Amino acid sequence: MVTLNTKNVSGGTSPDNRKAAAEAADATGNEAPHLSVRNLGIRRGGRWLVRNLDLDVPRGSFLAVVGPSGVGKSSLLACLAGILKPTEGEVKYRCTEGCLHAPQDFRRRTGIIFQNFMLTPNNTVLSNVLCGRMGRYSGLRTLFGFPKSDRREAYAILDDLGLGGYLHRWAVEISGGEQQRTAIARALFQQPELFLADEPVSNLDGYFSGRVLGILRQEASVRRRSVFCVLHNPEFVARFADKALSLDPLNPEGWRLRDVR
Repeated sequence: MVTLNTKNVSGGTSPDNRKAAAEAADATGNEAPHLSVRNLGIRRGGRWLVRNLDLDVPRGSFLAVVGPSGVGKSSLLACLAGILKPTEGEVKYRCTEGCLHAPQDFRRRTGIIFQNFMLTPNNTVLSNVLCGRMGRYSGLRTLFGFPKSDRREAYAILDDLGLGGYLHRWAVEISGGEQQRTAIARALFQQPELFLADEPVSNLDGYFSGRVLGILRQEASVRRRSVFCVLHNPEFVARFADKALSLDPLNPEGWRLRDVR
């Protein structure tokens, strides 16, 4: 088993890591997985949610996570994000430089869309979105505002999601669906390598659900940013996902990965 690189993702590339990058393709010439999960087990509240989960996810995949409420979908995403420590097994990411990282060291490269949005209520819609790039700048730089180019880009994303007229509204003043689209805009503005989206269209109507999932589909297909997305609607899974990971509420080892397209 390859040892995870726990070095901060913003650090330089050592000779060993350059060697790892050169060896990122296997003997057949296929690209190494963006995400590898080995023997993953998650136990919460005295019961196993999933066990012996093994995944190799190619870069640029759109993987839907499905199953009934309470089966462990959100816990799985939290584990992939490095927020929740797995009970057993390991998760590793391979960045664009070919180096391996543990989830907690991959967070700056991960765009998370939380179920509860995680917005700052007494901040404007635009400011909440700009916070997606806080990790790129020093605290002093952001104290004096973000670059004009960032503000223009944030506006374009918000406008694309139907929020162009809400830039200076407080987050607490807008509707649940508008808050959800603001959280999605923040993740898109971050330009991550990977999206972890926990029911990102739960508060959206049919039009905006299709719009948001279409954008995430494009992020995967065109920009090769992998997407893990918790979805409940089978039509959305069939329309947007490459693969579907089904979790079994009765058997933690009964998970199933299937091709969608």
